[in-house]
Amino acid sequence: MTSKILCIEDDPDTRELLVEELEEAGYVVRSVADGRAGLNEALSFQPDLILCDVLLPGMTGFDLLERLTASSPGYWQVPFIFLTALTDRDNVLKGRRLGADDYVTKPIDFDILLEIVKTRLSRAAGRRAEMAQVGTDLTERELETLTWVSRGKSSAEIATVLGISERTVNFHVENAMRKLDVVTRVQAAVKAVSAGLIKP
Repeated sequence: MTSKILCIEDDPDTRELLVEELEEAGYVVRSVADGRAGLNEALSFQPDLILCDVLLPGMTGFDLLERLTASSPGYWQVPFIFLTALTDRDNVLKGRRLGADDYVTKPIDFDILLEIVKTRLSRAAGRRAEMAQVGTDLTERELETLTWVSRGKSSAEIATVLGISERTVNFHVENAMRKLDVVTRVQAAVKAVSAGLIKP
């Protein structure tokens, strides 16, 4: 199955080159020019990998990554690579802290970028295979509650954050524990993190 890649880049020349190089390499590619369109496209297109500039009109790449992972816990599984001219250490660290897999500086060396893309897609496929071995079919809500469990939140705190009852939180956590074949909520969170289902 051909991998799908989303490019979020406001510079038209760079965007055109990215699409051309990636399509030549055999990927299905979509591209947009600003952060808000990028967020919408990521949720509808469901790409296997995202390439994103940092300084974008409408919403920065940092904000986009933060919103994307907050809106859908499953997006922790999608490799996210920043492309930017911002080479200072603080920006690189910020991108890493938000969960970016790589940080490629401009001007882009396309041979290196294609190798990074290939490696990241291969690792993501490996994580999906690992998840299949875990034998889980966790729902988005179960993933969401486990994410908060992994952050040390109680059922009452999770209920407040998600706007649901504590009983409903416990229901989702217990379902996740059963699917992951563990006996405690901490074990469920640890197993979900190690399988790449969530990030704490």
